[in-house]
Amino acid sequence: MIDFNNSAIFKLKPIAESNIREDLHQFLIDGEEILAAFKTIRDQVVFTNKRVIAANVQGITGSKVDYTSLPFSKVQAFSVETSGTLDLDCEIELYLSEVGKVKFEIRGSFDLLRFNRVISQYVLA
Repeated sequence: MIDFNNSAIFKLKPIAESNIREDLHQFLIDGEEILAAFKTIRDQVVFTNKRVIAANVQGITGSKVDYTSLPFSKVQAFSVETSGTLDLDCEIELYLSEVGKVKFEIRGSFDLLRFNRVISQYVLA
């Protein structure tokens, strides 16, 4: 499982759905839709209408990948922090039973307030 306490892993930039790793598409089940996608240099995080899927590329060659699936049904609470005047990063924190806090720091242009409504729709359902 990915070490979510190491926040350096999850300093993310938004990406288009067309830039998502092909193997992540194979994890989706019937009725699951991608809502947003992000990347680091090698890793990717995808938010769907059912869960968060994190792909942590490991090793020098990058042929080994750790995939972690965090279902919204296990989210007990969440918070979002918008970017400020000097701090342009925004943050999403999910609190999951058994896992604890998972923090995603997002750099660049991203509509966090709209995404907060999206997360609410699936976590509070």
